[in-house]
Amino acid sequence: MSYLLVLGGLLLLAGGGEALIRGAVALAERLGISPVFVGLTVVAIGTSTPELTVAINAAMTGTPDIAVGSVIGSNISNILLVLAATALVQPIIVDPRMVFRDGLFLLAVSFGVAMVALTGLITPGQGTAMVVLLVFYLVFSYWAEMVRNAPSAERREAEVAEYKGIPPKFIYAIPAILIGLVGVVQGAEFLVQGATEIALSMGVSEAVIGLSLVAVGTSLPELAVSLLAAYRGHAGVAVGNIIGSNISNLLLILGVTGFITETPVAAQIARYDVWVMVAATAIMVPVMVTGLRISRAEGVLFLTAYVLYLVSIFTGLPDMVMSVLYG
Repeated sequence: MSYLLVLGGLLLLAGGGEALIRGAVALAERLGISPVFVGLTVVAIGTSTPELTVAINAAMTGTPDIAVGSVIGSNISNILLVLAATALVQPIIVDPRMVFRDGLFLLAVSFGVAMVALTGLITPGQGTAMVVLLVFYLVFSYWAEMVRNAPSAERREAEVAEYKGIPPKFIYAIPAILIGLVGVVQGAEFLVQGATEIALSMGVSEAVIGLSLVAVGTSLPELAVSLLAAYRGHAGVAVGNIIGSNISNLLLILGVTGFITETPVAAQIARYDVWVMVAATAIMVPVMVTGLRISRAEGVLFLTAYVLYLVSIFTGLPDMVMSVLYG
């Protein structure tokens, strides 16, 4: 049964990711917006559903370390694992607007969350502010996209003449997105459950499973969508999905979690893991700027950094670092 769950999870991730990409691109074409914007919003928020579910459940059951840790760990894996794997499939050409607007916004939000984490607590007021900031960001992004793609009078007349009704492609876009989201989220759940059962049967400790499978498992929707987007030649959706997902993780998931209840932040997360996340984000933006592309060689470097991060957790390096820095 465990192996069947793994197989079913992989199939759902592949099929759901394919449907999600096709629906997102069709939606972008019909609304006259870029696939980048769809990746930053609809796809990104949808693929953050596993992290949101984990965080809310953890907050309600009194295990805040899982809520905060899943978000920080997911953001690290999104950059160092998902983005790297996507670049290995196909070197990614990056939209300059994404670097200077969305990439820098993500960096600023990451640093802000790190400063909040140092206080050791995410309060309901801070959680509310995070959600409000996300709403303003989405509204501004939509406004900027509409201004950039504002159609001329001639184009509007042509669209009215061409689309007297809703075109068939657009009719299927929304159902495809919804079906795709269900597929990738359920596929990730099946894959993590099956892999966990297999690991336990092989004698692997629950701690190791949590550090490896849970963090990576909640990033599987982003991985499936980004790999398929790169393979289909829609790199804008792939990178937009990763950047938008990380923004959603920080502002939406931590915001909702903090709003539900005061959420303490563990010392190790506040003093080590959150700064790994900031460093990964700070490295990602300059890499994009260099030629506005992410090469396969840079993807290999990102993957290497992720492996080193996992090794540092398994070997207890965060405890050693904190003992040296903080006594």
